[in-house]
Amino acid sequence: MTEVLFYHLQDMRLEAVLPPLIEKSLERGWRVVVQAGSEERAEALDSHLWTYRDDSFLPHGTWRESDAAEQPVVLTVRDDNPNDATVRFLVDGATVPEDCTAYQRIVLIFDGDDDGALQAARAAWTDCKARGYEQTYWQADERGRWQRKDGGGT
Repeated sequence: MTEVLFYHLQDMRLEAVLPPLIEKSLERGWRVVVQAGSEERAEALDSHLWTYRDDSFLPHGTWRESDAAEQPVVLTVRDDNPNDATVRFLVDGATVPEDCTAYQRIVLIFDGDDDGALQAARAAWTDCKARGYEQTYWQADERGRWQRKDGGGT
């Protein structure tokens, strides 16, 4: 069954949070698709994943590339699954897909300092609950480590 994880950013930037989450997914042998809410955000993330660390990068492609199906990570603005991913990250306003059953995990990352993003996450939580998906809510502690919270803080 698909699990939907809600990651609540507070005083954190997506650019700092997303790469380690993608790395952990790849370490587990999962393919990843990251859906952004706009082409501008997808392009910014594309650049960032090549340069976010001096000693490493995340191999990836975008939905525009002819070899997207071969990539371990694909950045997209569409709701398809171009690389047969197991995990789908939703960022910057991207919405939960109608059919989540193709994924083991859907990870919705939202900015808790943005009222609109917070309201959208609450609506997504309610929608996922109504559809019967297992949900977990995550918040970073004072050291920046992700902690699972009970009951969903959205």
